[in-house]
Amino acid sequence: MKKKLKQSCSWPTKSPLMIEYHDKEWGEPVHDDRKLFELLVLEGAQAGLNWETVLKKRENYRKAFHNFDPAKIACYTEKDIKRLLGDPGIIRNRLKIEAAVTNANKFLKIQDEFGSFDKYIWQFVGGKTIYNKLKSLSELQATTKESDGMSKDLKKRGFKFVGSTICYAFMQAVGMVNDHVVNCFRYKELNRSDSGRKNAG
Repeated sequence: MKKKLKQSCSWPTKSPLMIEYHDKEWGEPVHDDRKLFELLVLEGAQAGLNWETVLKKRENYRKAFHNFDPAKIACYTEKDIKRLLGDPGIIRNRLKIEAAVTNANKFLKIQDEFGSFDKYIWQFVGGKTIYNKLKSLSELQATTKESDGMSKDLKKRGFKFVGSTICYAFMQAVGMVNDHVVNCFRYKELNRSDSGRKNAG
């Protein structure tokens, strides 16, 4: 008897790295501040590139950026910028590297103000995941009123590389929205686990 294949979103194509990211991470709600910072930096680094390029360099980013510790990155000097510009394991774009340092400083300020970045960022979706119930990838949006609001507020606070499109990609990555198509096994898994959390609460 043939094993029934799981239905999935079509965008990971045949890349094992993208398939693993889709199957285990994309859309999973993230509430850990360091992980949120990591994905904010990586989504900014992706601007103008594809996500697979960033995923291939993710481990190198973790090594180069002190495992995305915002307190350490906030203290980076020009010497660190030069070190990073000479690192072939990351995307060597000065503006993106400098943005990571700027954003680390602003990130720390938000933690001071709100108690955690998690508390601040999830307010843009009212503290719970938005389920978009997409039937096909053609229905995917690049921006929403929530990403517009997040982008506007982050820019006002001095963040860089936080346009609405980047913010929406970040929201998808950290589970603020569930943009798996409805017949994807992950849509159902995440919906079930979300319902379980609500019932437990």
